Amino acid sequence: MTDAQTPSEDLPQLQVNMQYIKDLSFEIPGAPQTFIEMQGKNPEIPIHVDVNVANVGGNAYEVVLHLKIEALLEGKALFILELAYAGVFTLNLPEEQIHPVLLIECPRLLFPFARNIVADMTRDGGLPPLLLQPLDFVQLYRARAEEMNAQQGQA
Repeated sequence: MTDAQTPSEDLPQLQVNMQYIKDLSFEIPGAPQTFIEMQGKNPEIPIHVDVNVANVGGNAYEVVLHLKIEALLEGKALFILELAYAGVFTLNLPEEQIHPVLLIECPRLLFPFARNIVADMTRDGGLPPLLLQPLDFVQLYRARAEEMNAQQGQA
C-alpha cells in the first residue's frame, strides 16, 4: 500500500474536539439553616457516576460524564449537585478498541475538568470545596460489563 491509500495511519488515534458543560444544577435546599446545622459535622457524600456515549457522525462521539452528588446531614439534603460534563472525541482506532476507549479513556480525560467544576460550585455555594478523589474508570467499565452480562443471562 502507498501512503495515499492509508491516510488514517497519519491521523491521531484519539482527538479531543471540544469539551463543555451539558447540564449543571446546584442547590442547597435548607439554606441558610443548613449552614448553622452543619457546623462541626461531617456529612455523608455519596457520588453517583455514569458515562453515556453517542455517535455524532462518522468516527466522532459525544461522551458525557454524569456526576450526581447529594450530601446528606442527618438524613437531610445538605446540597445536591448534578453535572453532565461532555466532550466530543474523534477516534481513529480498530473497531474492537473503540468501546473501551470511549468508556475509560475519554471520561478519564474529562474528569479533571468536572472535578474543578464540582469544587468551584461547592465553594461558590458557601461550602468547603468538594475535592473528588480520582475515579477508576477501568473498574466502572468492568462493573458495567458484568451488569450487562448478568442482564443478558437473565433474558
